[in-house]
Amino acid sequence: MDKYLGESVPKLGFGLMRLPQDGDRIDVPQVSAMADLFLESGFRYFDSSWAYPGSEEAFREAVASRHPRESYLFATKCPVWMARDRDAAHEMFSTSLERSGAGYFDFYLMHNLGEHRTKYFDEYGMWDFVRRQKERGLIRHIGFSFHDKASVLDQILTAHPEVEFVQLQLNYADWENSAVESRKCHETARRHGKSVVVMEPVKGGLLARLPQSAVDILKSLRPDMSIPSWGIRFAASLDGIITVLSGMSSLEQMRDNISYMKSFEPLGPEELSALDKVRAILAGFRSIPCTSCRYCVEVCPQAIPVPNILEALNINDMYGNNETARGRYRVAVMGRSSASDCLKCGRCEEACPQHIEIRSHLERAVSELA
Repeated sequence: MDKYLGESVPKLGFGLMRLPQDGDRIDVPQVSAMADLFLESGFRYFDSSWAYPGSEEAFREAVASRHPRESYLFATKCPVWMARDRDAAHEMFSTSLERSGAGYFDFYLMHNLGEHRTKYFDEYGMWDFVRRQKERGLIRHIGFSFHDKASVLDQILTAHPEVEFVQLQLNYADWENSAVESRKCHETARRHGKSVVVMEPVKGGLLARLPQSAVDILKSLRPDMSIPSWGIRFAASLDGIITVLSGMSSLEQMRDNISYMKSFEPLGPEELSALDKVRAILAGFRSIPCTSCRYCVEVCPQAIPVPNILEALNINDMYGNNETARGRYRVAVMGRSSASDCLKCGRCEEACPQHIEIRSHLERAVSELA
Protein backbone atom coordinates (compact mmCIF):
# COMPACT_ATOMS: atom_id res chain seq x y z
CA MET A 1 0.00 0.00 0.00
CA ASP A 2 1.30 3.43 -0.97
CA LYS A 3 2.24 5.09 2.32
CA TYR A 4 1.08 8.45 0.97
CA LEU A 5 -2.43 7.10 0.54
CA GLY A 6 -2.69 4.86 3.55
CA GLU A 7 -0.69 6.41 6.34
CA SER A 8 0.62 9.94 5.90
CA VAL A 9 -2.63 11.90 5.56
CA PRO A 10 -4.21 13.18 8.82
CA LYS A 11 -7.44 11.34 9.54
CA LEU A 12 -9.73 14.41 9.44
CA GLY A 13 -10.68 15.93 6.08
CA PHE A 14 -12.57 19.18 5.44
CA GLY A 15 -15.60 18.42 3.28
CA LEU A 16 -16.64 21.53 1.34
CA MET A 17 -20.19 20.45 0.59
CA ARG A 18 -22.02 22.17 3.44
CA LEU A 19 -20.11 25.43 3.85
CA PRO A 20 -21.50 28.26 6.01
CA GLN A 21 -23.81 30.66 4.21
CA ASP A 22 -24.18 34.43 4.33
CA GLY A 23 -27.64 34.85 2.88
CA ASP A 24 -27.62 33.05 -0.46
CA ARG A 25 -23.81 33.10 -0.77
CA ILE A 26 -21.02 31.09 0.83
CA ASP A 27 -19.52 32.95 3.78
CA VAL A 28 -15.94 33.04 2.49
CA PRO A 29 -14.48 34.96 5.49
CA GLN A 30 -15.78 32.26 7.84
CA VAL A 31 -14.54 29.51 5.51
CA SER A 32 -11.13 31.21 5.53
CA ALA A 33 -11.06 31.25 9.32
CA MET A 34 -12.08 27.58 9.39
CA ALA A 35 -9.44 26.63 6.83
CA ASP A 36 -6.74 28.55 8.72
CA LEU A 37 -7.54 26.71 11.96
CA PHE A 38 -7.70 23.39 10.10
CA LEU A 39 -4.24 23.87 8.58
CA GLU A 40 -2.71 25.31 11.77
CA SER A 41 -3.86 22.16 13.59
CA GLY A 42 -1.92 19.90 11.23
CA PHE A 43 -4.72 18.79 8.89
CA ARG A 44 -4.43 19.04 5.10
CA TYR A 45 -7.18 17.35 3.08
CA PHE A 46 -9.93 19.45 1.41
CA ASP A 47 -12.72 17.77 -0.59
CA SER A 48 -14.93 19.49 -3.17
CA SER A 49 -16.77 18.73 -6.42
CA TRP A 50 -17.73 20.35 -9.70
CA ALA A 51 -21.31 19.74 -8.53
CA TYR A 52 -21.12 21.66 -5.21
CA PRO A 53 -22.32 25.20 -6.07
CA GLY A 54 -19.63 27.77 -5.22
CA SER A 55 -17.47 25.24 -3.37
CA GLU A 56 -14.44 25.22 -5.66
CA GLU A 57 -14.47 29.01 -5.93
CA ALA A 58 -14.70 29.33 -2.15
CA PHE A 59 -11.72 26.99 -1.83
CA ARG A 60 -9.70 29.20 -4.19
CA GLU A 61 -10.47 32.32 -2.16
CA ALA A 62 -10.10 30.76 1.28
CA VAL A 63 -7.17 28.39 0.70
CA ALA A 64 -5.47 28.33 -2.71
CA SER A 65 -4.92 32.09 -2.87
CA ARG A 66 -3.81 32.36 0.78
CA HIS A 67 -1.69 29.29 1.56
CA PRO A 68 1.36 27.62 -0.03
CA ARG A 69 0.45 24.79 -2.39
CA GLU A 70 2.50 22.27 -0.47
CA SER A 71 0.53 22.97 2.73
CA TYR A 72 -2.69 21.30 1.58
CA LEU A 73 -4.13 18.38 -0.35
CA PHE A 74 -7.03 19.13 -2.67
CA ALA A 75 -9.59 16.64 -3.98
CA THR A 76 -12.47 17.30 -6.34
CA LYS A 77 -14.90 15.23 -8.41
CA CYS A 78 -16.50 15.09 -11.86
CA PRO A 79 -20.19 14.07 -11.97
CA VAL A 80 -20.22 13.33 -15.69
CA TRP A 81 -23.74 11.88 -15.49
CA MET A 82 -24.77 15.55 -15.32
CA ALA A 83 -22.96 16.36 -18.59
CA ARG A 84 -24.79 16.60 -21.91
CA ASP A 85 -22.03 14.86 -23.90
CA ARG A 86 -18.40 13.67 -23.94
CA ASP A 87 -16.91 17.12 -24.49
CA ALA A 88 -18.91 18.62 -21.64
CA ALA A 89 -17.81 15.77 -19.37
CA HIS A 90 -14.14 16.38 -20.15
CA GLU A 91 -14.62 20.13 -19.74
CA MET A 92 -15.53 19.54 -16.07
CA PHE A 93 -11.85 18.86 -15.40
CA SER A 94 -10.54 22.18 -16.75
CA THR A 95 -13.45 24.04 -15.15
CA SER A 96 -12.60 22.61 -11.74
CA LEU A 97 -8.91 23.40 -12.27
CA GLU A 98 -9.75 27.02 -13.05
CA ARG A 99 -12.35 27.45 -10.31
CA SER A 100 -10.19 25.98 -7.55
CA GLY A 101 -6.88 27.62 -8.41
CA ALA A 102 -5.15 24.50 -7.10
CA GLY A 103 -2.84 24.07 -10.10
CA TYR A 104 -3.24 20.28 -9.93
CA PHE A 105 -5.40 17.78 -8.04
CA ASP A 106 -3.88 15.62 -5.35
CA PHE A 107 -6.95 13.37 -5.55
CA TYR A 108 -9.34 13.39 -8.52
CA LEU A 109 -12.53 11.40 -8.29
CA MET A 110 -15.16 10.27 -10.72
CA HIS A 111 -18.23 11.32 -8.79
CA ASN A 112 -20.97 8.99 -7.56
CA LEU A 113 -20.53 5.75 -9.48
CA GLY A 114 -23.22 3.13 -9.12
CA GLU A 115 -26.58 2.20 -10.62
CA HIS A 116 -27.34 3.93 -13.95
CA ARG A 117 -24.61 6.56 -13.42
CA THR A 118 -21.60 4.30 -14.02
CA LYS A 119 -22.27 3.87 -17.74
CA TYR A 120 -21.61 7.56 -18.44
CA PHE A 121 -18.01 7.28 -17.25
CA ASP A 122 -17.52 4.45 -19.75
CA GLU A 123 -19.41 6.11 -22.62
CA TYR A 124 -17.57 9.43 -22.20
CA GLY A 125 -14.13 7.80 -21.97
CA MET A 126 -13.41 9.21 -18.52
CA TRP A 127 -11.10 6.40 -17.40
CA ASP A 128 -8.63 7.08 -20.21
CA PHE A 129 -9.13 10.85 -19.90
CA VAL A 130 -8.14 11.01 -16.22
CA ARG A 131 -5.21 8.66 -16.86
CA ARG A 132 -3.89 11.12 -19.45
CA GLN A 133 -4.29 14.01 -17.01
CA LYS A 134 -2.27 12.06 -14.47
CA GLU A 135 0.46 11.49 -17.05
CA ARG A 136 0.48 15.28 -17.60
CA GLY A 137 1.05 15.82 -13.86
CA LEU A 138 -2.35 17.41 -13.26
CA ILE A 139 -3.59 14.53 -11.08
CA ARG A 140 -1.59 12.76 -8.39
CA HIS A 141 -4.09 10.02 -7.47
CA ILE A 142 -7.18 8.72 -9.29
CA GLY A 143 -10.27 7.38 -7.55
CA PHE A 144 -14.04 7.48 -7.48
CA SER A 145 -16.87 8.01 -5.03
CA PHE A 146 -19.51 5.32 -4.88
CA HIS A 147 -23.12 4.77 -3.83
CA ASP A 148 -24.34 1.25 -4.56
CA LYS A 149 -24.03 -2.35 -3.41
CA ALA A 150 -20.75 -4.12 -2.67
CA SER A 151 -21.17 -6.48 -5.63
CA VAL A 152 -21.24 -3.49 -8.00
CA LEU A 153 -18.15 -2.04 -6.33
CA ASP A 154 -16.38 -5.35 -6.85
CA GLN A 155 -17.25 -5.28 -10.56
CA ILE A 156 -15.91 -1.75 -11.04
CA LEU A 157 -12.68 -2.40 -9.13
CA THR A 158 -12.14 -5.62 -11.08
CA ALA A 159 -12.60 -3.75 -14.36
CA HIS A 160 -10.39 -0.84 -13.30
CA PRO A 161 -7.46 -2.01 -11.16
CA GLU A 162 -5.67 1.26 -11.99
CA VAL A 163 -7.90 3.09 -9.49
CA GLU A 164 -5.88 3.97 -6.39
CA PHE A 165 -8.62 4.73 -3.85
CA VAL A 166 -12.37 4.85 -3.37
CA GLN A 167 -14.62 7.19 -1.41
CA LEU A 168 -17.34 5.36 0.49
CA GLN A 169 -20.25 6.19 2.77
CA LEU A 170 -19.16 4.57 6.04
CA ASN A 171 -20.88 5.18 9.36
CA TYR A 172 -21.96 3.08 12.31
CA ALA A 173 -25.68 3.45 11.53
CA ASP A 174 -25.27 2.06 7.98
CA TRP A 175 -22.68 -0.55 8.87
CA GLU A 176 -25.12 -3.43 8.36
CA ASN A 177 -27.74 -1.50 6.39
CA SER A 178 -28.85 -3.68 3.46
CA ALA A 179 -29.44 -0.62 1.24
CA VAL A 180 -26.02 0.99 1.86
CA GLU A 181 -23.84 -2.03 2.77
CA SER A 182 -21.15 0.05 4.47
CA ARG A 183 -19.29 -2.91 5.96
CA LYS A 184 -19.41 -4.98 2.78
CA CYS A 185 -18.25 -2.05 0.64
CA HIS A 186 -15.34 -1.36 2.97
CA GLU A 187 -14.33 -5.01 2.95
CA THR A 188 -14.57 -5.12 -0.86
CA ALA A 189 -12.33 -2.07 -1.28
CA ARG A 190 -9.73 -3.48 1.09
CA ARG A 191 -9.84 -6.89 -0.60
CA HIS A 192 -8.86 -5.10 -3.82
CA GLY A 193 -6.04 -3.34 -1.95
CA LYS A 194 -7.61 0.12 -2.21
CA SER A 195 -7.34 2.85 0.41
CA VAL A 196 -10.59 4.53 1.42
CA VAL A 197 -11.75 8.10 1.91
CA VAL A 198 -14.81 8.18 4.16
CA MET A 199 -17.83 10.35 3.41
CA GLU A 200 -21.00 10.80 5.49
CA PRO A 201 -19.47 9.55 8.78
CA VAL A 202 -22.22 11.44 10.63
CA LYS A 203 -24.78 10.60 7.93
CA GLY A 204 -25.32 14.17 6.80
CA GLY A 205 -25.76 15.35 10.39
CA LEU A 206 -28.39 12.77 11.35
CA LEU A 207 -25.99 11.08 13.80
CA ALA A 208 -25.44 14.42 15.51
CA ARG A 209 -29.11 14.48 16.56
CA LEU A 210 -29.73 11.12 18.18
CA PRO A 211 -32.77 10.13 20.26
CA GLN A 212 -32.22 10.86 23.95
CA SER A 213 -31.95 7.17 24.86
CA ALA A 214 -29.00 6.85 22.48
CA VAL A 215 -27.41 10.08 23.72
CA ASP A 216 -27.61 8.76 27.30
CA ILE A 217 -25.66 5.61 26.35
CA LEU A 218 -22.83 7.55 24.72
CA LYS A 219 -22.64 10.31 27.33
CA SER A 220 -22.57 7.81 30.20
CA LEU A 221 -19.44 6.29 28.70
CA ARG A 222 -17.68 9.40 27.35
CA PRO A 223 -19.24 12.60 28.72
CA ASP A 224 -16.30 14.56 27.30
CA MET A 225 -17.07 13.59 23.69
CA SER A 226 -19.64 15.32 21.48
CA ILE A 227 -22.30 13.15 19.84
CA PRO A 228 -20.96 13.75 16.27
CA SER A 229 -17.48 12.67 17.38
CA TRP A 230 -18.63 9.07 17.70
CA GLY A 231 -19.37 8.84 13.98
CA ILE A 232 -16.07 10.35 12.91
CA ARG A 233 -13.99 8.30 15.33
CA PHE A 234 -15.80 5.10 14.30
CA ALA A 235 -14.91 5.69 10.65
CA ALA A 236 -11.35 6.76 11.41
CA SER A 237 -10.82 3.55 13.41
CA LEU A 238 -11.36 1.36 10.34
CA ASP A 239 -8.55 -0.26 8.37
CA GLY A 240 -7.02 1.44 5.33
CA ILE A 241 -8.55 4.87 5.82
CA ILE A 242 -6.91 7.83 4.07
CA THR A 243 -9.07 10.41 5.83
CA VAL A 244 -12.60 10.96 7.17
CA LEU A 245 -14.48 13.86 5.61
CA SER A 246 -16.57 16.11 7.80
CA GLY A 247 -18.83 18.62 6.06
CA MET A 248 -18.24 21.38 8.58
CA SER A 249 -20.47 24.44 8.48
CA SER A 250 -19.10 26.55 11.35
CA LEU A 251 -16.01 27.33 13.38
CA GLU A 252 -17.69 25.62 16.32
CA GLN A 253 -17.92 22.34 14.40
CA MET A 254 -14.32 22.73 13.25
CA ARG A 255 -13.08 23.27 16.81
CA ASP A 256 -15.02 20.25 18.07
CA ASN A 257 -13.63 17.94 15.36
CA ILE A 258 -10.09 19.14 15.92
CA SER A 259 -10.39 18.66 19.69
CA TYR A 260 -10.57 14.86 19.40
CA MET A 261 -8.96 14.22 16.00
CA LYS A 262 -5.71 16.12 16.61
CA SER A 263 -4.61 13.28 18.86
CA PHE A 264 -6.84 10.60 17.41
CA GLU A 265 -7.55 7.49 19.48
CA PRO A 266 -9.32 4.52 17.80
CA LEU A 267 -12.49 3.29 19.46
CA GLY A 268 -12.02 0.66 22.12
CA PRO A 269 -14.15 -2.49 22.71
CA GLU A 270 -16.42 -0.77 25.24
CA GLU A 271 -17.07 2.13 22.87
CA LEU A 272 -17.83 -0.21 19.98
CA SER A 273 -20.27 -2.07 22.22
CA ALA A 274 -22.00 1.23 23.04
CA LEU A 275 -22.42 1.93 19.33
CA ASP A 276 -23.99 -1.51 18.88
CA LYS A 277 -26.64 -0.46 21.39
CA VAL A 278 -27.17 2.88 19.64
CA ARG A 279 -27.52 1.09 16.30
CA ALA A 280 -30.22 -1.12 17.78
CA ILE A 281 -32.11 1.93 19.06
CA LEU A 282 -31.94 3.65 15.66
CA ALA A 283 -33.18 0.49 13.94
CA GLY A 284 -36.36 0.77 15.99
CA PHE A 285 -37.24 4.18 14.55
CA ARG A 286 -38.73 4.97 11.17
CA SER A 287 -36.14 7.34 9.72
CA ILE A 288 -35.51 8.62 6.19
CA PRO A 289 -31.76 8.24 5.42
CA CYS A 290 -31.38 11.58 3.63
CA THR A 291 -27.87 13.09 3.79
CA SER A 292 -28.78 16.47 2.23
CA CYS A 293 -26.54 15.92 -0.80
CA ARG A 294 -29.19 17.84 -2.81
CA TYR A 295 -28.71 15.86 -6.02
CA CYS A 296 -32.51 15.49 -6.02
CA VAL A 297 -32.98 19.27 -5.96
CA GLU A 298 -30.58 19.73 -8.87
CA VAL A 299 -32.64 17.47 -11.15
CA CYS A 300 -36.14 18.36 -9.88
CA PRO A 301 -38.08 20.36 -12.53
CA GLN A 302 -40.01 22.03 -9.71
CA ALA A 303 -36.90 22.72 -7.55
CA ILE A 304 -38.67 21.23 -4.53
CA PRO A 305 -36.44 21.51 -1.40
CA VAL A 306 -36.61 17.76 -0.82
CA PRO A 307 -33.89 17.41 1.89
CA ASN A 308 -35.51 20.11 4.02
CA ILE A 309 -38.90 18.45 3.74
CA LEU A 310 -37.47 15.03 4.60
CA GLU A 311 -35.72 16.55 7.62
CA ALA A 312 -39.10 17.82 8.84
CA LEU A 313 -40.57 14.34 8.39
CA ASN A 314 -37.71 12.82 10.40
CA ILE A 315 -38.37 15.24 13.26
CA ASN A 316 -41.99 14.14 13.21
CA ASP A 317 -41.14 10.43 13.01
CA MET A 318 -38.20 10.15 15.40
CA TYR A 319 -39.21 12.63 18.07
CA GLY A 320 -43.00 12.72 17.72
CA ASN A 321 -42.92 16.51 17.66
CA ASN A 322 -45.52 17.41 15.03
CA GLU A 323 -45.63 21.09 15.94
CA THR A 324 -41.89 21.55 15.43
CA ALA A 325 -41.99 19.40 12.30
CA ARG A 326 -44.79 21.49 10.80
CA GLY A 327 -42.86 24.65 11.57
CA ARG A 328 -39.74 23.24 9.94
CA TYR A 329 -41.80 22.30 6.88
CA ARG A 330 -43.27 25.79 6.57
CA VAL A 331 -39.81 27.33 6.69
CA ALA A 332 -38.53 24.80 4.13
CA VAL A 333 -41.12 25.67 1.49
CA MET A 334 -41.42 29.39 2.19
CA GLY A 335 -41.05 31.17 -1.15
CA ARG A 336 -40.31 27.85 -2.87
CA SER A 337 -42.16 24.88 -4.29
CA SER A 338 -43.90 22.64 -1.77
CA ALA A 339 -44.36 18.88 -1.53
CA SER A 340 -47.71 19.18 -3.28
CA ASP A 341 -45.97 20.55 -6.40
CA CYS A 342 -44.32 17.16 -7.10
CA LEU A 343 -44.91 15.99 -10.70
CA LYS A 344 -44.12 12.35 -9.83
CA CYS A 345 -41.51 12.27 -12.63
CA GLY A 346 -39.07 10.19 -10.56
CA ARG A 347 -35.91 12.08 -11.52
CA CYS A 348 -35.14 12.69 -7.85
CA GLU A 349 -35.20 8.98 -7.05
CA GLU A 350 -32.86 8.19 -9.96
CA ALA A 351 -30.35 10.72 -8.61
CA CYS A 352 -30.64 9.76 -4.93
CA PRO A 353 -27.55 7.88 -3.63
CA GLN A 354 -29.58 6.64 -0.64
CA HIS A 355 -32.30 4.95 -2.74
CA ILE A 356 -35.02 6.93 -0.96
CA GLU A 357 -38.60 6.64 -2.24
CA ILE A 358 -38.88 10.41 -2.38
CA ARG A 359 -42.22 10.64 -4.13
CA SER A 360 -44.06 8.67 -1.47
CA HIS A 361 -42.43 10.72 1.30
CA LEU A 362 -43.51 13.95 -0.37
CA GLU A 363 -47.07 12.62 -0.46
CA ARG A 364 -46.78 11.89 3.25
CA ALA A 365 -45.45 15.38 3.93
CA VAL A 366 -48.55 16.83 2.28
CA SER A 367 -50.85 14.83 4.56
CA GLU A 368 -48.84 15.08 7.80
CA LEU A 369 -47.10 18.44 7.70
CA ALA A 370 -48.75 20.79 5.19
